[in-house]
Amino acid sequence: MSEASVPPVNERKRGSGVKRVYDVLRDEILDLVLAPGSPIDEIQLAERLAMSRTPIREALVRLASEGLVTTLPNRSTVVANIDFLNLQAFFDALTVMYRVTTRLAAQNRTEENLEMIRARQADFARAVESHDALAMIASNAEFHKAIATAARNPYFAGLANRLLDDGRRLMRVYYSSFGDHLPHCYVVEHEDIIAAIVARDVARADLLATAHADQIVSHIRAVIARDDRLHIDL
Repeated sequence: MSEASVPPVNERKRGSGVKRVYDVLRDEILDLVLAPGSPIDEIQLAERLAMSRTPIREALVRLASEGLVTTLPNRSTVVANIDFLNLQAFFDALTVMYRVTTRLAAQNRTEENLEMIRARQADFARAVESHDALAMIASNAEFHKAIATAARNPYFAGLANRLLDDGRRLMRVYYSSFGDHLPHCYVVEHEDIIAAIVARDVARADLLATAHADQIVSHIRAVIARDDRLHIDL
């Protein structure tokens, strides 16, 4: 690497600072440590992480682009609310996305696609085994994104990315309802989906994807319905 391609020391430190703030806040938001609607105090955060407010503001811009924080008219920043008013629309879109991407993956997948899907499933299984909710959220999303890639339709892949990213906090509610000890049968659901994709069984892939989406949607609905405090806070 030439000297010209090496970023200045202060630029490297600044970039690492932004990443650190982003990682801390993202994990706290996804893990619901920072509740939806709660304010983000830049001064307090700067003191806690021992850094200036510049990387904090840059990290907040990135989080805002992902829909995890919202900047109010008075320029203060709060954790973005979960949109319960449009929850049914989200669930409908999620179910359709699971079905169409899994069907097309069974039809169009390559051996390279299968290798990636299996790798993401291995990540998910490890996260379930270690009861790591944040790792479960991330690896589950990557598993379904790998299936969407195998579908070989960039429009559906883009939809999958958006829906899976938008649904990360709902998945935290889902895993939390199991005390982060997800039953192994839900890992097997992924394995069954992979088997259908491997066999190029489009009809079975559709059936399994529908059942997979239905159990997630039904479970989240039940959790929200029975937990009044959750409904109020979010």
